[in-house]
Amino acid sequence: MKIHEFQAKEILHQFGVPIPRGHVVDEKVNSIEGIVNELGLPVVVKAQIHAGGRGKGGGVKVTTSIEEAEKAFQSIMGMTLVTHQTDEKGQVVRTVLVEEGMDISRELYIGIVLDREKSKACIMVSEEGGMEIEEVAEETPEKIMKEWVDPVIGIMPAQARALAFFLNLPSECIREAVSFIMKLYRTFEANDCSLAEINPLVITTENKVIALDCKMNFDDNAMFRHKDVVEYRDLHEEEELEIEASRYDLNYIKLDGNIGCMVNGAGLAMATMDIIKLSGGEPANFLDVGGGASEEQIENAFRIILADDNVKGIFINIFGGILRCDRLATGVVNAARKQKVMVPVVIRMEGTNVEDGNRILEESGFDFTIASGMRDGAEKVVAALS
Repeated sequence: MKIHEFQAKEILHQFGVPIPRGHVVDEKVNSIEGIVNELGLPVVVKAQIHAGGRGKGGGVKVTTSIEEAEKAFQSIMGMTLVTHQTDEKGQVVRTVLVEEGMDISRELYIGIVLDREKSKACIMVSEEGGMEIEEVAEETPEKIMKEWVDPVIGIMPAQARALAFFLNLPSECIREAVSFIMKLYRTFEANDCSLAEINPLVITTENKVIALDCKMNFDDNAMFRHKDVVEYRDLHEEEELEIEASRYDLNYIKLDGNIGCMVNGAGLAMATMDIIKLSGGEPANFLDVGGGASEEQIENAFRIILADDNVKGIFINIFGGILRCDRLATGVVNAARKQKVMVPVVIRMEGTNVEDGNRILEESGFDFTIASGMRDGAEKVVAALS
């Protein structure tokens, strides 16, 4: 789950992480003159969408007068912002953050991500603030320092000090930077984040350490513990089909290909997308119905796949365990009866009640193609589109 910058900063503020003063406005607001007068000049007007690169796309403007601020606000609010992290259609700006300007001495980077290989959170810092960390890692990896935090012990002050000293900070900033890093980690841990990125982390001319920007992502599986974070969800920023899938506890992510995929299990989903690519096709989605999906969930999964106009063929790849093959087959047949299926459907099933499942498909009256294996299924669905 993703949230907006201003929402991430609200969470940071709750944990004592320093952020700029600012106000959030939406489409109902006609003027920001009162906000500018309160914050004082200069102010920064920032589009709020779930994507980076907003400045390059014209969604962030530094203004030095009320007139400039008003003009920037009017131009940003309601604009369709296209960045390297949106698709070509871009994203409509419905919320704007107006913040006080900072006298910046240096721009740095700090980010915390989950390292799944080590089962630990990894804290990364760099003096190359304002740049994409991927570029820094590729071109000058020596400019990045990493510290892994034991989830049982938590972050140690010595780790925070080592990260702060790596940034070559003035001595006056070290203690404040250590405090910043410790608080940021506590924010990350307490909220079950999968990412907490401050880029840039700025040092002001008064040697203050402040989170000028913030990006936070959260573990969807932990959101039952964080009802307050769930309330930050902005459905305008999500794919319509992904929202629909979440209503039925389906894991769905839209991709750019033309072969719809239905599987049970995230690992099988990844393998299915790989085998489609290796067979010369392009997956149109990641859709995991889960290990114990009901017939209703199967029907809705099938309907959601078909709702994507880019889908020209469907590959259903199921390993029947808790989800029996006969239940899967019944759900697919019922869905096909309710939907107008105009694309080829290839089904590969293995596991519990596979014979019953195949019999249900064969007697359904639909022109389903039954595959004998995963590669066979991928090759058949790709061939059907040739």
